[in-house]
Amino acid sequence: MSTPQLVVHHDKELMAQAAAARLITKIVDAQASRGEASVVLTGGRNGNGLLAALATAPARDAVDWSRLDLWWGDERYLPEGDPERNVTQAREALLDQVPVDPKRVHAMPASDGPWGADVDAAAEAYAAELAQAADPENHGPVPTFDVLMLGVGPDTHVASLFPELPAVRETERTVVGVHGAPKPPPTRVSLTLPAIRSAREVWLLAAGEDKAEAVAIALSGAGEIQAPAAGAKGRRRTLWLLDAAAAAQLPRSLYPPASP
Repeated sequence: MSTPQLVVHHDKELMAQAAAARLITKIVDAQASRGEASVVLTGGRNGNGLLAALATAPARDAVDWSRLDLWWGDERYLPEGDPERNVTQAREALLDQVPVDPKRVHAMPASDGPWGADVDAAAEAYAAELAQAADPENHGPVPTFDVLMLGVGPDTHVASLFPELPAVRETERTVVGVHGAPKPPPTRVSLTLPAIRSAREVWLLAAGEDKAEAVAIALSGAGEIQAPAAGAKGRRRTLWLLDAAAAAQLPRSLYPPASP
């Protein structure tokens, strides 16, 4: 697993714009080398801010949107189209404005879908979809994502992996149903840390004063059970994209910007 690198931006708007430009470059490079790219999206204010910035980025159309697979790190287990679902927000922020291939937009199941209230069955179905998309060279039950993005919660949670809860302790499954999440809604679907760590690059996004303590804890050597963000690492690169407020409690020795 890679050692975390940090890039600190002046404010959340600049962070979103820079992250969007960085993501475009990664997608274009992956498509140039392999013909396609695979990205895991995140919700929340920072994830949606990045998608909104991507929608208006000058280089947006450099991406071949028809050759991009989009997945999600977690989802609120709510009915299809619910405004609180990450996929609904992603469609509004970006996906309805670009020519994505609907077959390559891999939304997590909804609570009014085939599995009804059985969130564990829904999680198994998403795990099966991931496994089907994995190639032999991926050496595992999920694709090797080019970039997997995660928002960092004030409690250090990433995806729907909350401190001390069973989902963050999972070591075998790639997707789990989450019951009793401390943040509403309590029922969710989430990738696990083993699935997250399959990505070539993991980007953790945090902006705002309310994220400063979580960032400091996760980067101070905390364990992943107590601070799930500390366990989110990419195979080749782990990149923390922060604004100055979120980085406020970090020692300056950690500040050197990562190379582009």
